Amino acid sequence: MTLSPITSPLLNLPGVRHAFFTRQGGVSKGIYESLNVGLGSSDDPADVAENRRRAAEHFALPSEALSTCYQIHSANALIAEHAFGDMRPEGDAVVTRARGVICGALAADCAPILMADPQAGVVAAAHAGWRGALAGIAEAAVARMVELGAEPGRIVAAVGPCIGPASYEVGLDFLTSFTAKDAGYEVFFRPGAGPDKRLFDLPSFVLSRLRAAGVTTCAWTGHDTVPDEERFFSNRRAFKRGEPDFGRLLSAIALT
Repeated sequence: MTLSPITSPLLNLPGVRHAFFTRQGGVSKGIYESLNVGLGSSDDPADVAENRRRAAEHFALPSEALSTCYQIHSANALIAEHAFGDMRPEGDAVVTRARGVICGALAADCAPILMADPQAGVVAAAHAGWRGALAGIAEAAVARMVELGAEPGRIVAAVGPCIGPASYEVGLDFLTSFTAKDAGYEVFFRPGAGPDKRLFDLPSFVLSRLRAAGVTTCAWTGHDTVPDEERFFSNRRAFKRGEPDFGRLLSAIALT
């Protein structure tokens, strides 16, 4: 099976290449089948390395160009002046204006964000789980891009495959985590299966944070990772099945 990345028409820009990779096209086996790029997973490290090499090759670059973080669900956005290589600094977004660097974000239900200001020659990839999104990772990534010469009004962003609003059932304590910060955040929740349950719209919340940061051209690709096992890894699906681990998807962007 070959690589089958998803792309957003918003990011089909001159001088920019991007890919929301699916789980297809790799060499991993079992629950990690097949394009698991998670260095923090319990998969065979050799298989993960080969999968990352294949993803980098899609950008016509060596695997060392793939720059991803040790993700901590934070608002820490890092500038990559050169490729990270084997380093995995703690953070949840990678921003660059350097050619030869692939900015990458890993996820398995969390929302990946790819961004570009082609005029400034600045791109970024961010990992936005609910904690990171609430903490401000989208805004932090935009701010870092601005440091490198981007302008929020020129930045184009796409939120990739993630847990969708029909799949993300949460408890009232989760809702309170949001409304305690801003009562207006209740708009991103709707009733769940019972009175103590709510359905959370993660992609819409992330898009709202991008717009608050001045990024007006942004959209979700519309892919829900939970029900589509053929194409996507899912933490929630793995947890419900009692599986010990799960693969990680890669979303990546680079200057050409």
